[in-house]
Amino acid sequence: MFLYDCFQHRWKHWACFLTRAVPTWQMAWSALTGRTSMKIAGKGLKILWWKLQPLVVAAVVVVGAIRITTYIKRQNRRKKWNNAGKDFVVLHMFPRGHFSPSLSPFVVKLETYLRMAEIPYQVDYDEPFGPKGKCPWITLNGEEIGDSQLIMERLGSMYNKNFSSALTQEQKAVAQAMRIMVDEHLVWCLVVWRYIVDGGRSLLACMEWPRFTRLFIPRLKYKIEKVAKLQGIGRHSSTEVEEMGRKDIAALSVYLGNNQYMMGDNPTELDCSVFGMLSQIVWNSPNSPYIRMFNSEFTNLNAYCQHMKEKFWPDWNECLKPPLPSSQ
Repeated sequence: MFLYDCFQHRWKHWACFLTRAVPTWQMAWSALTGRTSMKIAGKGLKILWWKLQPLVVAAVVVVGAIRITTYIKRQNRRKKWNNAGKDFVVLHMFPRGHFSPSLSPFVVKLETYLRMAEIPYQVDYDEPFGPKGKCPWITLNGEEIGDSQLIMERLGSMYNKNFSSALTQEQKAVAQAMRIMVDEHLVWCLVVWRYIVDGGRSLLACMEWPRFTRLFIPRLKYKIEKVAKLQGIGRHSSTEVEEMGRKDIAALSVYLGNNQYMMGDNPTELDCSVFGMLSQIVWNSPNSPYIRMFNSEFTNLNAYCQHMKEKFWPDWNECLKPPLPSSQ
């Protein structure tokens, strides 16, 4: 009995020792193997680094050189733009189109305003995207200004060129509503047709593009679809969007009537927005449902565009790429 008690006591003692010791061994083994793995990994990375070091250094040098060159070019361009002259506008935009001066309605809108207001300007194609990531934008006395509408308001105040000043308060309210309809709604109807329904084919046909850019059209279409869905209009069918566009165009046609300009006998800033947008239908949307509407239902809008072209763009053909003779 005594021996049994001693054995039991000794067994409990060893069991307690093992219980405490095993985790310690496990921790020691884990630490040992961990250190070994880290040493092996460290040696591997060291060997890999020495082998790839020339490539890494070369890549850093090339990227650095490209960034420095880009920065120098950017600074030189700005020096050139700043030396254009006091109160002289430098208009930054996409290259010219084959059938209209630009495939952007907002470029045509702003350039039409500059011509209407007789503000001196020159065109630049080096940086089409401005401080807000939008096209067009301008440089004026060293300042970079983005967004066509904000630019027009800024220039109107600076040059005292407010063509809507003679309108009544009710007419100004109507003009504001119609401008927003054109700039913020009708534009999306045209975007859906140009990039999603037409798949960018009219874009390629109406403007000169490097051959390799054609490979990016599917990607561009995907991005436009995503943005259109976020905006909301991309969630509708193409038929529904087309009907929305038709209603906008019908509203413009009814309000224009037999007038020369949208607000009567004299042009206003609204005409710049309307002409900029409708120019995309008349000259840059071949085979679209909207051009068919112009030729059948809304012929007064077609005549309106031709009148705006003759009035403010007498050099229209020379502003195309490639230029066309003035007689055509």
